[in-house]
Amino acid sequence: MDFTFTEEQQAAEEAARAVLSGVSPDGVPSPALTRGAVAEDFDRALWASLADADLLSLFIAPEHGGAGLGPIALCLVLREAGQVLARVPLLESSAAAAVLSSHGGRAVAGLLPLVGRGELVITVASSGRTGHDPAELAVTAREMTASGTEGPGWVLDGMQTAVPWAQSADRVLLPARTGEGRTVLALVPRDRTGVTLADQVSTNGERYAQVGFDSVRLGGDEVITAEGAWERLRGLLTVGTSALALGVGTAVARTTSAYASKREQFGFPIATFQAVAVQAADRYIDLRAMEATLWQAAWRMESGAAGELPVDADIAVAKIWAAEGVRRVVQTAQHLHGGFGADTGYSLHRYHAWAKQLELSLGPAAAHEEALGDLLAAHPVD
Repeated sequence: MDFTFTEEQQAAEEAARAVLSGVSPDGVPSPALTRGAVAEDFDRALWASLADADLLSLFIAPEHGGAGLGPIALCLVLREAGQVLARVPLLESSAAAAVLSSHGGRAVAGLLPLVGRGELVITVASSGRTGHDPAELAVTAREMTASGTEGPGWVLDGMQTAVPWAQSADRVLLPARTGEGRTVLALVPRDRTGVTLADQVSTNGERYAQVGFDSVRLGGDEVITAEGAWERLRGLLTVGTSALALGVGTAVARTTSAYASKREQFGFPIATFQAVAVQAADRYIDLRAMEATLWQAAWRMESGAAGELPVDADIAVAKIWAAEGVRRVVQTAQHLHGGFGADTGYSLHRYHAWAKQLELSLGPAAAHEEALGDLLAAHPVD
């Protein structure tokens, strides 16, 4: 395997860094200060800048006006976004665009240029009914035939929780289960009859929604039935969230290093104390493990390389390290900052809230370890 980034991947990372360099984490709404109030919209100015830099079309196939890049470039871009706490649906829109590009067929081809220009915003509902049960079981999809009384198409019923920026998105992409046990992807306009949104507030203070579907009618071109579409979308969302966690952890570690080098006790910088150095070294190991497992999973997804275990095993390992690692990094940062780390005039508490939200989004490590155990049992490694 070769983890060397290609010129195209490095160019995507550099473009993202250039656009995001002007974003200040201090301007991100703080859950400690807003007291339940949330921003009504994401950062539209930043969204326009990302579109102008062609960063919203990176993962769309060339035949639809994009660059056709894959999971590795997606993770490089999202790592940059995580470092500045970028308040945009970049993960959801990029993952949706990539899957619609590869699995959507002609039916959605006309939407992809709009997504690439930032004119059409797609979010993804992938948390299920409670955030713990499988997302594909939360909504049912019933296919209607031309001879039926309601005409051809599909009908959705069910509910998805914790949908990011649902109130601001134009479309919601979500998995749904058919009566035959297949999982399809439904691309639902937010204002379609039967769609209801109930406000929710995430741990980091961002605006989420519980989205209900009550006999929502969809045309055949609004449902993607291609095999593997949901699995691809789920994998992209997972490695993308892990990349955001790596970005958050990297920024926090950098801030903590600078602070520990300046803060003095007993006439010496605390960075010179053995106990501080040991904690910093442990968190460095966490970050390197997060990075290695992330690139392993992204590389397997992008290359399609065979292994002793399915790619889901690599994704599970990346999820475990991302969820646990980012939590330990921010906890150590808060500890080494002392009371200053809780100062609402300082950006660390914002990173802490984002880290906790990402950890919750990835799910508990124990669940991923159980899933990994099931894979090992089904595919014994020699």
